[in-house]
Amino acid sequence: MSKEELFNKVKDIIADQTGKDASKITMTTNIKDDLDADSLDIFEVMNEIEDQLNVKIEVEEGLDTVGDLVNFVDKQLANAKGE
Repeated sequence: MSKEELFNKVKDIIADQTGKDASKITMTTNIKDDLDADSLDIFEVMNEIEDQLNVKIEVEEGLDTVGDLVNFVDKQLANAKGE
């Protein structure tokens, strides 16, 4: 999966879970501040990403922006493939 495909998937998950317009979500969007996501929203986003992409997200610290989350998941997917 390319980084752009991964971003689009994560963006769609975030939009579905937060009720926000996906077209307004960018790599620099801050999940808490820009999307007004509370801890439950973030938990649901992380769970959905784990379920759909078959990755494990055990930390939320440092995953402030959509780009942070995409990069983290990209690394998890690469590690799972042994890259």
